[in-house]
Amino acid sequence: MPRGSGSAADPGDRRRISAFLDAQAAEAGAARNTLLAYGRDLADFSAWLVGHDSDLLQVSRDQIEDYLVYCDAQGLSRATRARRLSAIRQLTRFALEEGWREDDPAGRIAGPGRAKRLPRTLDRTEVQALLDALPQLGRNATERARNLALFEMIYATGMRVSELVTLPVNGCRGNPQLLLIKGKGGKERMVPLNGPARDALRDWITLRDKAPAVSPLGKLVAGKGGRWLFPAPSAEGHMTRQAMNGLLNQLALAAGIDPARVSPHVIRHAFATHLLEGGADLRAIQSLLGHADLGTTEIYTHVIDARMRDLVLNHHPLATRHEDEDDE
Repeated sequence: MPRGSGSAADPGDRRRISAFLDAQAAEAGAARNTLLAYGRDLADFSAWLVGHDSDLLQVSRDQIEDYLVYCDAQGLSRATRARRLSAIRQLTRFALEEGWREDDPAGRIAGPGRAKRLPRTLDRTEVQALLDALPQLGRNATERARNLALFEMIYATGMRVSELVTLPVNGCRGNPQLLLIKGKGGKERMVPLNGPARDALRDWITLRDKAPAVSPLGKLVAGKGGRWLFPAPSAEGHMTRQAMNGLLNQLALAAGIDPARVSPHVIRHAFATHLLEGGADLRAIQSLLGHADLGTTEIYTHVIDARMRDLVLNHHPLATRHEDEDDE
């Protein structure tokens, strides 16, 4: 009778797994933790095969699929099952390349995938609390103006933090209604600025340009930070993503919000979620966020689903009919 994976791994399989891990370390540069995870996953798989009178040289596609069913029955998460299948796929491909086998039984097996998680976001009240706390952040008027411009612009546009901190100042002059953003892969898109973001941007550029030459900001503007909207004493000359993260953590504390809940990516999610709640089209959000595939933007469809339910339940012409009949 077949046994579970409580058996010991086959000695021959142990040698094959060891050879595979050595190759991963030498040729693919796999990290130690990755190798340890692969080793554990493959040892469990080999032990399961022993209990089913098989080994890595004989295993079939059906047996690999049976093993994944077994993992599911053990209560393993989708992420863990996907990782185990990934390890098995790489090992069977390695076995084929090494001539241990003439086929790759795992090559076409569809993985369990990962459960789609709703993006962490903030509601409008929390965003307003962050805005209200901004005057507390900054050692002087210039820093406070910069911080306001950073926050207003990232919330108004949904930019990635890397896009925000690398904005060239010349593209932001003249009180623009639209900004040209260079995103992933060098792809460009236009994003509009709302009134508060335009005001904050204009005020910041004015202070930036008028910074005394002997001041820290003036020295940055005179140096390699001169081309950037947000100059900083970094290797590149502009503010870093880490600095923006730190700024948002301080802002969250000032607003009484758990800093773990506030990051540039969370603000980006808030931008998209609040636009959809207001009735924006999903494809328009895709364009504003710079998503190449609409499927990436569809993580926000829970907002649309909730709005559709509200429309049907509260605004359909027959929505109140049942209540009216109950009153008769």
